[in-house]
Amino acid sequence: MLKKDFVEKYYVKGEFASKAEAERKIAAFLECIEEVVLAGDEISFLGFGKFCVGERSARTGRNPQTGEEMEIPAKKVVKFKAGKSFNDKLNK
Repeated sequence: MLKKDFVEKYYVKGEFASKAEAERKIAAFLECIEEVVLAGDEISFLGFGKFCVGERSARTGRNPQTGEEMEIPAKKVVKFKAGKSFNDKLNK
Protein backbone atom coordinates (compact mmCIF):
# COMPACT_ATOMS: atom_id res chain seq x y z
CA MET A 1 0.00 0.00 0.00
CA LEU A 2 1.32 3.42 -0.91
CA LYS A 3 1.01 6.54 1.23
CA LYS A 4 -1.70 8.00 -1.04
CA ASP A 5 -3.75 4.79 -0.64
CA PHE A 6 -3.36 4.95 3.13
CA VAL A 7 -4.39 8.62 3.18
CA GLU A 8 -7.53 7.70 1.22
CA LYS A 9 -8.39 4.89 3.65
CA TYR A 10 -7.72 7.13 6.67
CA TYR A 11 -9.80 9.94 5.12
CA VAL A 12 -12.81 7.65 4.65
CA LYS A 13 -12.50 5.94 8.03
CA GLY A 14 -11.80 9.14 9.99
CA GLU A 15 -14.49 11.23 8.31
CA PHE A 16 -12.18 14.23 7.82
CA ALA A 17 -13.27 17.39 6.00
CA SER A 18 -10.70 16.79 3.25
CA LYS A 19 -7.95 14.42 2.16
CA ALA A 20 -5.46 17.23 2.79
CA GLU A 21 -6.56 17.37 6.44
CA ALA A 22 -6.18 13.59 6.76
CA GLU A 23 -2.71 13.79 5.21
CA ARG A 24 -1.68 16.58 7.65
CA LYS A 25 -2.88 14.48 10.61
CA ILE A 26 -0.89 11.46 9.41
CA ALA A 27 2.21 13.60 8.86
CA ALA A 28 1.93 15.12 12.35
CA PHE A 29 1.48 11.69 13.93
CA LEU A 30 4.50 10.22 12.14
CA GLU A 31 6.59 13.29 12.96
CA CYS A 32 5.80 12.87 16.66
CA ILE A 33 6.80 9.20 16.59
CA GLU A 34 10.01 10.14 14.77
CA GLU A 35 10.88 12.80 17.38
CA VAL A 36 10.37 10.38 20.27
CA VAL A 37 12.47 7.61 18.69
CA LEU A 38 15.25 10.02 17.60
CA ALA A 39 15.44 11.22 21.21
CA GLY A 40 16.22 7.61 22.19
CA ASP A 41 12.90 7.00 23.94
CA GLU A 42 10.36 4.32 23.19
CA ILE A 43 6.69 4.85 22.49
CA SER A 44 4.04 2.26 23.32
CA PHE A 45 0.47 2.04 22.09
CA LEU A 46 -1.31 -0.41 24.38
CA GLY A 47 -2.58 -3.35 22.36
CA PHE A 48 -1.03 -2.10 19.10
CA GLY A 49 2.70 -2.16 19.65
CA LYS A 50 5.92 -0.44 20.63
CA PHE A 51 8.50 1.55 18.67
CA CYS A 52 12.02 1.74 20.10
CA VAL A 53 15.67 2.14 19.14
CA GLY A 54 17.79 -0.98 18.79
CA GLU A 55 21.49 -1.53 18.19
CA ARG A 56 22.91 -3.71 15.46
CA SER A 57 26.53 -4.71 16.07
CA ALA A 58 29.27 -4.64 13.46
CA ARG A 59 29.67 -7.83 11.49
CA THR A 60 31.34 -9.36 8.47
CA GLY A 61 29.21 -9.82 5.37
CA ARG A 62 29.68 -10.67 1.72
CA ASN A 63 29.23 -8.57 -1.38
CA PRO A 64 26.56 -10.53 -3.30
CA GLN A 65 28.03 -9.57 -6.69
CA THR A 66 31.66 -10.46 -6.04
CA GLY A 67 31.50 -12.74 -3.01
CA GLU A 68 34.17 -10.57 -1.39
CA GLU A 69 34.05 -10.24 2.40
CA MET A 70 33.31 -6.79 3.76
CA GLU A 71 32.84 -5.17 7.15
CA ILE A 72 29.33 -3.95 7.90
CA PRO A 73 29.52 -1.20 10.53
CA ALA A 74 27.42 -1.07 13.71
CA LYS A 75 24.29 1.07 13.51
CA LYS A 76 21.08 2.01 15.25
CA VAL A 77 17.78 0.69 13.93
CA VAL A 78 14.11 1.32 14.66
CA LYS A 79 12.35 -1.72 16.09
CA PHE A 80 8.62 -2.35 16.21
CA LYS A 81 7.13 -5.03 18.41
CA ALA A 82 3.45 -5.77 17.83
CA GLY A 83 1.17 -5.82 20.85
CA LYS A 84 -0.80 -8.85 21.99
CA SER A 85 -4.18 -7.84 20.55
CA PHE A 86 -2.59 -6.88 17.21
CA ASN A 87 -0.77 -10.23 17.07
CA ASP A 88 -3.98 -12.06 18.00
CA LYS A 89 -5.87 -10.36 15.13
CA LEU A 90 -3.03 -11.15 12.73
CA ASN A 91 -2.98 -14.84 13.69
CA LYS A 92 -6.72 -15.58 13.64
